[in-house]
This record gives sequence, structure tokens and C-alpha cells, in this order.
Amino acid sequence: MKIAILDDYQNIALGLADWASLGAEIEVFTGHIGDQDELVARLAGAEVVVAMRERTRFPAELLARLGDLKLLVSTGQRNAAIDLKAAGEYGILVCGTGYLSHPTAEHTWALILAAARNLAVELPAMREGRWQSTVGTPLHGRTLGLLGLGRLGSRVARVGQAFGMETIAWSQNLTPERAAEVDVTAVPKEELFRRADVLSVHLVLSRRTRGLVGAAELALMKPGALLVNTSRGPIIDEAALLDALRRNEIGGAALDVYDVEPLPADHPLRSLPNATLTPHIGYVSKDVYEVFFRDAVEDIAAYVAGEPVRVMSLD
Repeated sequence: MKIAILDDYQNIALGLADWASLGAEIEVFTGHIGDQDELVARLAGAEVVVAMRERTRFPAELLARLGDLKLLVSTGQRNAAIDLKAAGEYGILVCGTGYLSHPTAEHTWALILAAARNLAVELPAMREGRWQSTVGTPLHGRTLGLLGLGRLGSRVARVGQAFGMETIAWSQNLTPERAAEVDVTAVPKEELFRRADVLSVHLVLSRRTRGLVGAAELALMKPGALLVNTSRGPIIDEAALLDALRRNEIGGAALDVYDVEPLPADHPLRSLPNATLTPHIGYVSKDVYEVFFRDAVEDIAAYVAGEPVRVMSLD
């Protein structure tokens, strides 16, 4: 059996699980393969592919060309980049893995604090011999707005409360009772955008949430407000965000996720002084990767035994 492990940027997958127990031929790809023809050629003969989250897309037209593929393992519990319907039609089993949410919540706060204290400017300035060029914004007494109050949003809310922030939230299915369970006030969507000094996105990407934060929502925000996204890039209309940042209509954006990943080297976001950027590393931590690759090996062993586990379905 041939196994291909995709997008192992840090080249650590083989050291975090007992791959040898599978007795398989394993090929690891540490660089992203964006060209579909090249990807098809590189995956020729692979019965199993292990995909890291949504780094590589698997639309119907690609799945149709992967004639040897029988098992597609995606790290995480869901993957919007895989056409599950097409996978089923082509006889490809899709399985997921466990996940830990706390590293992304922690990274959300790393971004918030970095943006509030202008660390993208001050850290390189220190290395260059300069001293104090910006004025930071304290968080105590400010309002933290949460677009989504699931496991991640709730964790982020608790940290905001520890900083002395008022916490408010909105999502399409959020009830006042659910919000109150974590001492958060549920508000209408427009009020969330108007009141938040820091607005953090914690929604799953879907047809309902794609482009949910657009020009109209950004126009509601305070001139000094910070927009934070560690969820999925397409939830925010990128063109509208770029326009708002260029016009200084909001205080800034702190982003870990983008429409296109890896973010192109010449992307305009990279040159904006009011954008604090990280390369989708919210979940990239040793604890999470150990869960991902341990479960991936278990998924493959269960498939070989004819008793698949953690099967992803359209439901």
C-alpha cells in the first residue's frame, strides 16, 4: 500500500505517529502542490492520501482523476475543501481525526495583543536599533465582539473577560440563554459590529457564512476597531477588507487565514501597515499535530481491517 502525506510544511508527520506499524510505502510532500496536473502525477499509485486540513482542495474534477485513491484522510473533524458527494460517487472513503481547539483560541489572543500593541512594528524596530514609535491600545474596559460563540468563541470570551472586557456575541443560531452560560450578552448582528472594539470571527465556513463580513458590516465598525480572523478567510470579503484598511476606516485587521493559501508573496495585505498577519498557524502546535497523525494512522489501520472509523459524511 502506498500512502501520500500532503502539505507537511514542518516535515514532522513521520515522527509523531507509528507509521511503521502500517507496513506501507509512505511519501511525504513538504511543499504545497497547487497545480492540479502536477498533483495528479505526484499522487499516482497512492491508495491512501493524508491531507492537512484544507491546505489542498479536493474538488470533484480532481477526485475523478485519482484512480488509485481509496482512502482520503483529512486531519480535523470537517473539511470544506473536499467534495464529499463526489468522493462517495468515486468510491473514495473519507475519514477525519480528532482536534483540539485551545491552540487556536490562544493564537487568537496572540494576534489581538500583537495588533493592540503594534508588535508588527515594534518587534522589527527593536532588532534595527530603534525605540518606541507607536502608542498601544489597552483592552481593559473595551468591548470584545464574538462572531460565533461555539467552543472557540467561548474560550476567547473567557480570556477577554479576564482582561476586563465586556463580551458580546452574535451568530445565526445563538440564543440569549446560550450566551449567558458563558457570561456573554447576545446582541443583533448590526449591534455587534457597531459596538465591538475588537471583533473576532469564530464561525465554520459554509454557504451561509461565506462573505458574511462585507462592506456593509465593515462600515458599521468603529474607526479604531480591530477585526480578527482565525477561522476561515472567505468569511470576510477580502476586497472589502482591503478597501477599509487602505482608507483607514477601521483600526486594523489581525489575520491568520486568507482566501488563497499560502498567501501569495505579492498579496496587497502583506504591505499594509494596519494588517497584522500570521501564516495560518492557529492550530499548528505539537499537541494538535500529535492528535492529527496518531488518528490518521488509526484511520488507515481501521480501513485496512475493513472497519473504518471517523468516517466523514454529508450529514
